[in-house]
Amino acid sequence: MTRPVRWDIIAKNYDQVIKYATAIRTRTASTEAILSRFTRTASHPAYQAILEIGRAARTTFVARYLRDRDLQREIEEGLNVVEARNRANSVICYGRGGEIFANRRDEVEMTALCLRILQASLVMVNVLMLQDVLAEPEWAALLTPVDRRGLTPLFWLHVRPYGEVRLDLNARLSIGDLGSPGTGT
Repeated sequence: MTRPVRWDIIAKNYDQVIKYATAIRTRTASTEAILSRFTRTASHPAYQAILEIGRAARTTFVARYLRDRDLQREIEEGLNVVEARNRANSVICYGRGGEIFANRRDEVEMTALCLRILQASLVMVNVLMLQDVLAEPEWAALLTPVDRRGLTPLFWLHVRPYGEVRLDLNARLSIGDLGSPGTGT
């Protein structure tokens, strides 16, 4: 932080800030309309006050984060989920390093939609596999509530991005028979 919060700006423009916040909350004005007014003149006093309120809120959050170990763990767990998703995306969409390089909007949209379908399919198969494992009494007895909270369908180490995949559209994937390849009912 390069300078302290300027509380005087907040105090001088408090009524205007409340007016804008109330308009957004009651939906008498859209957030976009208010922000477009501010972006025309970034020196608008109410806008400056809102920026200072944001600075104060960030400072308060950082202080709380540094003090609260549970909050640190919660944020770390959330980041781990996002990182797991990003790693899975790089495996699923591995061409060109997982980056979308198309310049045409329709190609970018098609790639993004295909990626979503593949993500949903991966999550569905993973959920079915987790259900099969958790249906076994010995696993159900072993897992604590903390273990169960840690379960996620965002794993992908069983995905083979390179190689041949044989798909039989006339057979269903039987998750319980994953150990024996080629079986399906």
